[in-house]
Amino acid sequence: MANIKSAIKRVRTNEDRRLLNQPVKSEMRSHIKKVEKLIEKKDVEGAKAAYLTAVKKIDKAVQKGLVHQNNGNRQKARLAKHLKGLGA
Repeated sequence: MANIKSAIKRVRTNEDRRLLNQPVKSEMRSHIKKVEKLIEKKDVEGAKAAYLTAVKKIDKAVQKGLVHQNNGNRQKARLAKHLKGLGA
C-alpha cells in the first residue's frame, strides 16, 4: 500500500472511477451479446433494434474514454457485418 499522501489519494480516486466506469462497460458488453444472440436466432427485426441500442452504448463508452475509438468501431463493424449476413 502507498504511504505518500498523493499516492493514497490516487489509489482512492482510481477505485472510485473504476466503480463508476464498470456499469457502463458491462452494459455495453451485455447489449453486444444480446445482438449476437438475436443474430444467432435469425431474428432480423429484433437484431436491428438491438443493434441500434448497442451502437449507442458503444459510442457512449468511447466518448467516456472507457474503450478506445478503434475498438468501438471494430465492435460496431463486426456486429453490422453479422447483421448484414443475416439478410437485413
